[in-house]
Amino acid sequence: MSNQDYETHTVRIEKLDKKGSGMGAVWRDAGGSNPRKLKLNVPQTLIGEEAKVTVSNPNRKLARVLPDEIIKASSERITPPCPHFEKCGGCVWQHWAYQDQLEYKTNHVKRFLEQHGFDTDVVKDTIGAEVPWEYRNKMEFTFGRDGSLGMHELGNFRKVIDLDTCLIAGREMVEAMLEVSEWRKEFNLSGYDKDEHTGLLRNLMVRQSQKTDELMLAVFATDSPDGTLQNAVEDLIERITKKFKNVKSLMWMENTDWADMAQSEKTHTLYGRDYINDEMYGYKYRVWFDTFFQTNPTQAEKLVDLAIEMADAKEEERMIDLFCGVGTFSLPFATRVKELAGIEIVESSIESAKRNASDNGIDNTYFLAKDARRGMDEVLKSWGIPDLLMLDPPRSGAGGKVMRRIGRLQTDRVVYVSCNPETFADDITWLRDFGYELEQVQPVDLFPHTVHVEVVSLLRRIDG
Repeated sequence: MSNQDYETHTVRIEKLDKKGSGMGAVWRDAGGSNPRKLKLNVPQTLIGEEAKVTVSNPNRKLARVLPDEIIKASSERITPPCPHFEKCGGCVWQHWAYQDQLEYKTNHVKRFLEQHGFDTDVVKDTIGAEVPWEYRNKMEFTFGRDGSLGMHELGNFRKVIDLDTCLIAGREMVEAMLEVSEWRKEFNLSGYDKDEHTGLLRNLMVRQSQKTDELMLAVFATDSPDGTLQNAVEDLIERITKKFKNVKSLMWMENTDWADMAQSEKTHTLYGRDYINDEMYGYKYRVWFDTFFQTNPTQAEKLVDLAIEMADAKEEERMIDLFCGVGTFSLPFATRVKELAGIEIVESSIESAKRNASDNGIDNTYFLAKDARRGMDEVLKSWGIPDLLMLDPPRSGAGGKVMRRIGRLQTDRVVYVSCNPETFADDITWLRDFGYELEQVQPVDLFPHTVHVEVVSLLRRIDG
């Protein structure tokens, strides 16, 4: 590489981007008559730090580079405990002291609310995890084209880091992943090549209930488990069931689609059943491979606690749970109100919600597989105006049309649970025009060492 192909710069980190990487800028040819600004995205750096970076092909306006050296370190920097941190794309902030992560997340929520003119005094400090490690109950690992098994390399979706540990996943889940990796090596089975669309093994999903201890493994592959693979699959069943006595579901999922997603065209249950039993907040749930279930149930129970506290539901009240999923919030609330209607557009989630209500002996729920606005209209015709509405939309938010429909509903209280402070702030802006005031916002950290933060909030109608 010639000297013209790269440049070395010292950059000061001014802020963090949406993915948690440091951002800074340098001026190239600063001594000339026409200096050019080069914006730099530098993962694994913190605000206020100075880093030495090497930029290849620097004749551009933006470059993403890992630091060669931290010249001036932040007082908040710590040594990452995971040996894979510098290369693995699974965590972004293991180099940052946990309490400082929480403070940043609180300010992150305040920043978006302030942009929309809300009083940020209603935002409380982020509730952190007592133990910010081994918190995940679900992991999706990827097989690389060379057969490696782990997570994608930071900034390189084509390469997979062959993991020998993962500090955010349950310990037994990691052991199961390593056992599958050894099995692949012994039978010399090929990993999947995303570019050529060739190879056998694509993904491994591992789920484990932190309450029941039941374990699920799902291998995603481009061929069926029969024929030439029969001996290998029989060996997989034997070694997994022998080593992990609590495995209740071992599945082989055929997936030949071009899309790089852990999905199944045909499911083969190799051992046990096609779901595991889980519990959260004292309620039982059946969890399939594609069920959306809170990934950090310990912190998720705090979300439920907060939502119940803010809602102050009364036993004579009627309630709507919008974007209800499989009933994570619906079941605890149903025992506190007269009637609850859960609305969710995904039919399989609604079927699960109905089954979960039945399994828990709850008979005052009404679940609708409809989009949010049509579902609210149907409930309005049956009940009139509900007393309480709760919503927990996806990261993209509920959107203006749904929020305006909520505003026109004129229910007394709205509890909004969000996994995206930016869309949360956008959404609740619509409710101001309908006489609602933001009373409380409580951030909760469900995903330590990542940029994500959840919020639970209460809005109350003050215009009568």
